[in-house]
Formats: sequence, structure tokens, C-alpha cells
Amino acid sequence: MPLDLVFCGTPHFAVPALEKLAAAGDRIQLVVTQPDRPKGRGLELVPSPVKQSALKLDLPITQPDRIKTNEEFRTRLAELNPDAIIVVGYGRIIPPWMLDLPPLGNINLHASLLPKYRGAAPIQWAIANGETVSGNTTMRLDAGLDTGDILLQQATPIAPDDTAETLAPRLAEMGADLLLRTLVGLPAGTIHPRKQDDSKATLAPLLRKEDGVIDFCRPPQEILNRLRGFQPWPGAYTKFRGKNLEIVKAKPAPEPAPAAEIVVRGDRLLAGCGNASLEILELQLEGKKRTTARDFIHGYRPKESEKLGL
Repeated sequence: MPLDLVFCGTPHFAVPALEKLAAAGDRIQLVVTQPDRPKGRGLELVPSPVKQSALKLDLPITQPDRIKTNEEFRTRLAELNPDAIIVVGYGRIIPPWMLDLPPLGNINLHASLLPKYRGAAPIQWAIANGETVSGNTTMRLDAGLDTGDILLQQATPIAPDDTAETLAPRLAEMGADLLLRTLVGLPAGTIHPRKQDDSKATLAPLLRKEDGVIDFCRPPQEILNRLRGFQPWPGAYTKFRGKNLEIVKAKPAPEPAPAAEIVVRGDRLLAGCGNASLEILELQLEGKKRTTARDFIHGYRPKESEKLGL
């Protein structure tokens, strides 16, 4: 039986969920997304990916600046009287009045195997921390940060060469299917919500620019994991001769060298990480184009024992 739904979401990750819900025949009464944001050099207002999708689907859209104390928004949702509110990366804390509104609750799709990686950046931190498995969780939102009762979960491997940019679309598609299964099983009574084990919880906070700074005292694999996880932002960067230097591609190397010390071996560019090295394959110096290690060596002639980070 089709459900009456309100969908709250903003980023690309939420688009497959919206599109698959619409295709499944559920009645999406309203799409709630963040206001258009200025982007680019001209600072033109750009709609969110979810808004762009909702426009193509000819769905009603609202973009409130705030929701907690927005009486007009509250009245509109009450009049719609949805069976459930779906929340996928909306970017606002859901207020108590909204949590209590629909009979099936506020159902959230979260890109981790809760209670691990609660927070705004679960995909990025899972890769950055070297996890080999990730997944999705559907849960019923409560007043806490990703602490609600678990409805369904599905795991997927993280490949050694996965980045946040390759894993996120995969999880988005899988998560959309998991959400569909949740909306079939929940009203049918075949899903039994279960409490999260708070003692096993880990956090995945919003990324900051400084998270991308490379600490060459870490082992090379840890640096590589962070490089993979923090794509496309904040990336992985250091300094070279006073300018920002982004490491785009790299791999661990066995050659030992002092932390952050440059080692040149023919056309190979290495950076010391204590008892091993990080071999830099592609990089981009501030204000310049992305280049290979070979071209960087021939263009800038880094000296042996020269340090990165200065």
C-alpha cells in the first residue's frame, strides 16, 4: 500500500533515495531541502542536488531557512499528515515536534553500520581510519546524534583503492534499496527496531580544512587512508618551499627516511614517514596544474633532505 511521505534531504547521496521512492509509487507530498547556496566565482545561487531531482520529478518543494521554530512549516507538515518523514543528509537537526508527527516516525538513512561512525562524515572517516567494511543503516530518529533505534542494516566491502568519491555513490544506491525495504517491512510489522549499543559508538565529525594536513609522523598507510577518505575535500596537503602542496595519489614505500624528508630516487619522489616512506605519484603545487612526480622532480629539482611542511 503506498505511503504518504515527506522527504528531507540535500546532497547527491540523497538523490537515489528520492528517485527510487518516487518510482516505487509512494506519494511524496513534499520535498524539504536546504536553501539555494552561492557558488563559484560569480556566487550564483545553485539549488541542492535534491532540489534539482525534485524539479525533474515535478514534486512540491520547500526550502525553509529554519525548521525548529518555523510555525508556517510546522502547520504545513501537520496538514499533510504524512505516514513517515524520510531524512537523508538533510543538514538540519530534526526538532521534537517533527519527530512526534508521523505514526511511522522520522526514518533516516545513514551511511555507516551504526553505532559506528555517528555524525556528518561517516564515509570519509571510515576510509580515513582504514576500515575494510562499511554499509548503511536505516533507523528511527530520536533527539540524539544518530542514536535512534536500528531498523535495517546492510554491509559492503571497502576496496583498497576506494575513495570517498567512489564509495559514496555505491552506498547511496544500496541505501536507497534498503530504505525501500524498510518502508515495506515497517508498516507490515516484519521489522523489529533494536537499540544501539552506545558502548560501541564512534564519531565521524564534520570535516575541517585542517583534517587534510599530512602528519608525516604517521605510518604511510595511515596517511594514504586519510588521502583516500578526504576526497574531494579537504584532500591531503602539506607545504613545499612555503606553498601549499596537495598530494593527489600516493602509495606506501619501504625505504626508510626521517619524517617529512624528501627522498629522490631517479624519477621516484618519496617523503619520509619514520621507518618507511610515502611514494608520491601525483601532486599539485599551489597555483599550478596537477602533475606527475617525474615532472615535479624535473621542474622543481627538490633537494635530498629537503623537508615538506615548511
